Amino acid sequence: MRLIRTIAAATLSLALTLSPMASAQAAPARIKDIVDMEGVRENQLVGYGLVVGLNGTGDSLNNSPFTKQSLQSMLERLGVNTQGENVRTANVAAVMVTANLPPFSTQGSRMDVSVAALGDADSLQGGTLLVTPLLGADGEVYAIAQGPVLINGFSAQGDAASVISGVPTTGRISSGALIEREIDFHLGSQHTLRLALRNPDLTTARRIALAVNDFIGAPTAVPEDPATVRLTLPRNFNGNIVDLLTDIEQLIVQTDQTAKIVIDENSGIIVMGKDVRVSSVAVAQSNLTVTIAENPEVVQPNPLTLGETAVEPNTNLNVNQSDTALQVVNESVTLQQLVDGLNALGISPRDLIAILQAIKATGALQAEIEVL
Repeated sequence: MRLIRTIAAATLSLALTLSPMASAQAAPARIKDIVDMEGVRENQLVGYGLVVGLNGTGDSLNNSPFTKQSLQSMLERLGVNTQGENVRTANVAAVMVTANLPPFSTQGSRMDVSVAALGDADSLQGGTLLVTPLLGADGEVYAIAQGPVLINGFSAQGDAASVISGVPTTGRISSGALIEREIDFHLGSQHTLRLALRNPDLTTARRIALAVNDFIGAPTAVPEDPATVRLTLPRNFNGNIVDLLTDIEQLIVQTDQTAKIVIDENSGIIVMGKDVRVSSVAVAQSNLTVTIAENPEVVQPNPLTLGETAVEPNTNLNVNQSDTALQVVNESVTLQQLVDGLNALGISPRDLIAILQAIKATGALQAEIEVL
């Protein structure tokens, strides 16, 4: 049965690849690479702890009262009473510890954790994280973290200069957390399961359902919306839901997406999808440059007078405006032709952002603009 399914999957994949109905520009991908399975996810954990062993780069206890309170509480649990004493150590830092609990993690396995300073510590280099419980969103302890902190940056300073490379107040502990509690989820006992598309699209969801149904030979998959495909375990299927997922996750599907332009105004980055189209428009762009230069002048008083030397401001103001004639951006068939037409205007990426938004406002741009 497994051999027959494997041969059928290979035959279906070849058919989808060679099918004349499939778009030549569509991106083929495996189902496992474009969907997430319901219930198969990471869980965020967070904890508060102390890093000790710092070489004088820890928190100043006078400015970080939470570090002092945590240190005194820890020492009391260990049988050392410091209440009322003036603790002045600089080798301790309060930190926040974060981690992602992998799906299907078992008790006794380990995972990586990240450590970030909470107070005014200068560096966590050489420090060791003490036992820190990691809590989930429900307030339960799922892991315990402890170990030496490794950082990617460093800091050094002298009397008149200092240098900082990277971020020395953050670090990571490889395999630094021991998992104590498991997530109660049994995938194999499920009879229905939802596949969540990472890039929601109606066409892609329908293609996934068709590929699965053609491979299984029964109405197993149903597209519910652009982001969800529901799987139902067939009655005559020889296995559980895990076997079904194993058989279908290698199927090749031609993905589709909406025409979209993504703009990051802070960095001036513009990314266009292959399906972006624009109608014929005429574009004119004007550059206005204002230059202001301050050249203060020193004015001396006349001899034998009671005047004083003074500094008078002298401002040079220059305004330069360069106009660009109307340029025609022809109706594009491909993304390359659209890019060539916009590049013919000779404008910067930041000006191109404003032009694209203006073209969209006229209705000549057949694409969605997303501003980050």
